[in-house]
Amino acid sequence: MKPKVNRRQFIGAAGSAAAGALAVAVARGAEQTSKDTKANAAPVCACGVAPKLIFPCSGSADVGAIADQTARKLMAEGVGRMFCLAGIGGRVPGIVETTKCAAKVLVIDGCQQECARKTLEVAGFSKFAHLKLYELGMEKGKTPATAEAIAKAADAARPMLQS
Repeated sequence: MKPKVNRRQFIGAAGSAAAGALAVAVARGAEQTSKDTKANAAPVCACGVAPKLIFPCSGSADVGAIADQTARKLMAEGVGRMFCLAGIGGRVPGIVETTKCAAKVLVIDGCQQECARKTLEVAGFSKFAHLKLYELGMEKGKTPATAEAIAKAADAARPMLQS
């Protein structure tokens, strides 16, 4: 029998239905910690099954494409879950609440502008690992999004998501 998760407690009353469905999926296997179903209940983190989230910059430059494809590669490997940076910037309640409950957060920035890092910081997040592709020698406008570049970034990212 699967434990029940109170979606309102997990994502908060303001969360969207889509984000709520994601939060329930993320919390699969977590025990409900309270029978309280009030609309303003505090989020409940699913401690042993909290997600490891990856926020790539996904910018328009080649290094943004590498950041994006690296996150997708890591997600396909089951290392973490790629998550929506635009949702953080837009303060989408379900995305913000799920991020607050994450076991680990990895930000992948392609260039020195560090847009992904800044987006999380402006939203109030400070505890995250930060992979800077430019520190791996990937130069904006001069680094094609090849399988080799993506593999190099993924190799650097994996240890950052381990507990």
